Amino acid sequence: MFLSTQLDPTVTFVSILAILIIIFGLILKRFKQPYIIGYIMIGALIGEHGIGLIKDSDSIHHLGEIGIILLLFFIGMEISLPELVKQWKLAVVSTLLQVGFSVLTVIIIGYFFNWNIERSVILGFVIALSSSAVIIKIIQDKNLISTRIGKNVLSILLMQDIIIVPLLIITSVVGGKEESLENIILMVIGGLVVMAILIYIYIKRSIKLPFANKIENDHELQVFAAILLCFGGALLVSAFGISPALGAFVGGMVMHVSTATDWIYDTLHSFRVLFVALFFVSIGLQIDFQFIVENYVVITLVLLSVYLTNHFINSFILKLFSCKWHEAILGGALLAQIGELSFLISSSAFSLGILGDFGYKFTISLISLTLLISPFYISITEKLLKIYQKKKIMRLNNLS
Repeated sequence: MFLSTQLDPTVTFVSILAILIIIFGLILKRFKQPYIIGYIMIGALIGEHGIGLIKDSDSIHHLGEIGIILLLFFIGMEISLPELVKQWKLAVVSTLLQVGFSVLTVIIIGYFFNWNIERSVILGFVIALSSSAVIIKIIQDKNLISTRIGKNVLSILLMQDIIIVPLLIITSVVGGKEESLENIILMVIGGLVVMAILIYIYIKRSIKLPFANKIENDHELQVFAAILLCFGGALLVSAFGISPALGAFVGGMVMHVSTATDWIYDTLHSFRVLFVALFFVSIGLQIDFQFIVENYVVITLVLLSVYLTNHFINSFILKLFSCKWHEAILGGALLAQIGELSFLISSSAFSLGILGDFGYKFTISLISLTLLISPFYISITEKLLKIYQKKKIMRLNNLS
């Protein structure tokens, strides 16, 4: 006689997720593609629109947000603030132009599909923001962080993370909800606090953590100290109504000028891998294939417009700011997709009634698809650039 047992759903989910990640990871590694693609595809497979293994996608998404905080904290630890400051003109011009052209593009498309101006403006905001999570992971994997194009792309991504605040305020105004004076003042104060921290570390160039020596050989306390240093910055900034990921990024830059980056990196690296994977799985969970198939014409049209517009604008700006053409084109490809912060704009617009059920599903599908396509798009761009470079060298050799 066999005992009947009921499998624990959490243990089942973790086990199946690990198996799928290993299988997809090995396949993607064989074709030299980033694991991000696998995470998103797994999310789409196990979500309610796939086999239905996961019903509570919100919990996975919240866990995934921890991954974004950890990811940006790690990137902050690799960034030299003086080098980043040199790129401020590029970041501001590129971000403003991308927002302007994106809104204009969607207004033109919306005219043919009878969209109201409010929906077009919000969708323009949505497609204007690139993905810090995806691109930072890709440029890390490709060892581009310390290169000129890597620094330029990072500066643009940072500016886009900052501009999310005014875009959310405009979204509230468009939706008829006036942002309270207290919230606006709070956000402004938060921005000033961030600026003050950045100015301090820019001037000091080197700081020492007060408790670093006391826990130098205590791995257990180092785990919690590292978590505090990462999430403390995120908590401080989020208290002012600003993205906690931006706070984590600033916290990472503070750690860059300290002497503690080695043990912090060793302590948090495994946590980052796990939670970043969960973030991309949570993106895949939101992909509704039936909705995409039913609306493939308009989705395809906007998808093409997103990639062409964002790629062209960013390539042009990067070339304008002294990048070589092949660097500018690669940079444009890196910034061509829609970012995870656009989920905040679309959800805010949905709650305010600017976007209906169709508009919300449309934006979620569009964002998810661009994140899924982006690694392929970047790889194809790289291959085309290499082919062009080889042909150019051959022509020069023939002429000589």
